[in-house]
Amino acid sequence: MAGTDQTKSDLAPVEPGPAIILVEPQMGENIGTAARAMLNFGLTEMRLVNPRDGWPNDRARAVSSGADPVIDNVVVHGRTEEAVADLDYVIATTARSRDMTKPVLTPETAAAKLREVIAGGGKAGVLFGPERTGLTNDDVVLADAVLMVPVNPAFASLNLAQAVLLIGYEWFKAGDATPAERLDYGDTRPATKEEMLGFFEHLEGELDRFGFLKPPEKRPSMIRNIRNLFQRAGMSEQEVRTFRGIVAALATRRAKWGPGEE
Repeated sequence: MAGTDQTKSDLAPVEPGPAIILVEPQMGENIGTAARAMLNFGLTEMRLVNPRDGWPNDRARAVSSGADPVIDNVVVHGRTEEAVADLDYVIATTARSRDMTKPVLTPETAAAKLREVIAGGGKAGVLFGPERTGLTNDDVVLADAVLMVPVNPAFASLNLAQAVLLIGYEWFKAGDATPAERLDYGDTRPATKEEMLGFFEHLEGELDRFGFLKPPEKRPSMIRNIRNLFQRAGMSEQEVRTFRGIVAALATRRAKWGPGEE
């Protein structure tokens, strides 16, 4: 999706995050799209292990869509052992079970564990294998845990950028305070209780005037139901004014016609 805020073009990381380690990536394009996915979620530390086409790579930069803070700071290692040597906690991504006794994490659980390690002052990283074959068992054995994404078992293949994006998203979401749902009021604002009460009194007065709230013994429950209906709507100040205008217009027209007329 488009939508980069050019006023924030320094693209500084939001907070310390895990290193993204690509083991023997095969194409510069895949490195570039992975870098773009990282920066979408504030991750800037990419490590490469023995990239097939060498480094630097012009194609990686070209397809990264401006993720220069990632591309410019890539560190290349010759072996996976070197790439993880300074880390305190490492997660290996894999699409298949391994004959190893290791915790198997979902992306959500992995993100929470990464945040726990980093919040405690540790350094963490996530290993991603070559596009065609994935990580070897010798790579996976270096990790503290394995991450497996719940996907369609009949078609479980994710490309490198997709996998990085998914982990980056879960990492970012785990520390994000954005409400799960919000209502955008635009140029108006939520109606106050005073405004809602004024609307209720206006509406109920007209309903009384035209004999809607009867018989008398049912009037209290009818009023509660009407008020509850409008309270659920989460009305804005503008909507309250609009509804009051509707009530006034209908009441005026009804009074002009007289009872039983149309």
